[in-house]
Amino acid sequence: MRILLVGAGGVGSAFAAIAARRDFFETIVVADYSLERAEKAAATDSRYVAARIDASSEDAVAALCREHGITHVMNAVDPVFNMPIFNGAFAAGADYLDMAMSLSKPHPEAPYEKTGVKLGDEQFAVAGDWESSGRLALVGIGVEPGLSDVFARYAADHLFSEIDELGTRDGANLVVTDDEGNEIFAPSFSMWTTIEECLNPPVIWQDGDWHTTPPFSEPEVFDFPEGIGPVECVNVEHEEVLLMPRWVDCKRATFKYGLGDEFINILKVLHTLGLDSTEKVRVKGVEVSPRDVVAAVLPDPATVGPRMKGKTCAGLWVTGKGKDGAARSTYLYHVVDNEWTMQEYGHQCVVWQTAINPVVALELLSRGTWQGAGVLGPEAFDAVPFLDLLTEYGSPWGIKEL
Repeated sequence: MRILLVGAGGVGSAFAAIAARRDFFETIVVADYSLERAEKAAATDSRYVAARIDASSEDAVAALCREHGITHVMNAVDPVFNMPIFNGAFAAGADYLDMAMSLSKPHPEAPYEKTGVKLGDEQFAVAGDWESSGRLALVGIGVEPGLSDVFARYAADHLFSEIDELGTRDGANLVVTDDEGNEIFAPSFSMWTTIEECLNPPVIWQDGDWHTTPPFSEPEVFDFPEGIGPVECVNVEHEEVLLMPRWVDCKRATFKYGLGDEFINILKVLHTLGLDSTEKVRVKGVEVSPRDVVAAVLPDPATVGPRMKGKTCAGLWVTGKGKDGAARSTYLYHVVDNEWTMQEYGHQCVVWQTAINPVVALELLSRGTWQGAGVLGPEAFDAVPFLDLLTEYGSPWGIKEL
């Protein structure tokens, strides 16, 4: 297996650090628009090669694949670049994985009621081409989407006879401080992506169809395990809701995230001021995207680990009937402690938790344990080998009956 890793930011660097401990691949070409950043990530293993890449160019992706005989392209950049990387991999005859899907566009007349272009629609539109070519595009295989989708498959196969709701619920008690120990606002993940998913209309699957609601709707307090405790969660646009119903029978699918009042207020202000826009504006003779400026002035998520404390939890709350026909309510989850990931890998817990899942998936693909062709989500594969290997990596998952 020869892997092209596109992106050497927080998640890409964590991916490289995790994969360096495994032996299922021949080489990884670590590529980034910043050659210096690619070289820093590639220095962690003798099997790694650094390269510069323009992720917005399908031709550049395809050319780098051909140059290095790439078999699998791992997309670890913001989803705005998904389609050039996705198409470049296909053009070069390589398989493809990503951790977030092609972007959505709200419905022009009723954005908080009806879906427009949904997350992943561009990729699913060409699923037949991938299938007929015998190539696999494994989409949404980060932590969210990704691990919760694996949990959905596991719940359907082993825990439930009938599923009412697949409810992804993510929360954390993470705190970032400055040099004086004061709490500061510092997102633990890409601010560009966070703005995109939090301010777009959230999607809900209900009774056989998708519909939308206003951002931050349906607040609820969810009690997260392993000391994190109760966190208020709200609806957020996310791929799980678009993936799970394609392979797992359920009456309802939702995604709720524990953002907190401060974060929600900041996002609302950014939207009010137009600072969430991706359209470029001219400022003193220079064209800039307001959202790019916001992301640039905030701390790089890859650098906040030493000043971060707490745990993050990703999981799936499943309700319905168990295999015995009785009512069941179960939370399948994965908790990661920032102190552990920093000590063990040198990467903060949110990017590390995102990165470990595609490494596990690639190892299963290399073994032939997971096989397929077309544009497929994690739900299309057997969950047990994935969860077993995740535990073997030293990061076990858990189940809590509610």
